[in-house]
Amino acid sequence: MSTGPGFIPSAENERRNWLPLGLAAAIVLLVAVAAILSMDRGNARGKATVTPINAPLDPYAGNLLLTRLAMSESSNLAGDKVTYLDGHIINQGARTVTAITVQVLFRDFAHEVAQNETQPLKLISMREPYIDVGPVSAAPIAPGGEKEFRLIFDGVTPHWDGAYPEIRVLRVETK
Repeated sequence: MSTGPGFIPSAENERRNWLPLGLAAAIVLLVAVAAILSMDRGNARGKATVTPINAPLDPYAGNLLLTRLAMSESSNLAGDKVTYLDGHIINQGARTVTAITVQVLFRDFAHEVAQNETQPLKLISMREPYIDVGPVSAAPIAPGGEKEFRLIFDGVTPHWDGAYPEIRVLRVETK
């Protein structure tokens, strides 16, 4: 292959191999899509929202007894702390419950609200080999029925006083 002064490039010499560049672009795109999907999957637990602390309770809330509260923590793969609030719920009413939305209030040492989250209550569907949760609609709570539940918090404010948070039942769907 000559590159001297009399060399004239041919179309064959001018062609570039775009395959490596195309593969690199595809890999970058796949990594970006996977990162976006993993963030969405993390929020699939029930995206937390904020509801005013004076929001009215659901009229059926008085029929739902929340007991046996227990809190735990773990770290996710990113090194962030995840907080769990487990408990037991009893439906003392006359209707089958198909969905529950709760407000969870974490307080600070002055007993002021330091964190306010609203999320759907998730029922524990399996404990072994790991704890799995699902919506109440997947296993409705019949009258007199009892279930275990779990609420998941991706972050809890450092101003939290460490006491059990207040759980308020804001919305109940029944059939």
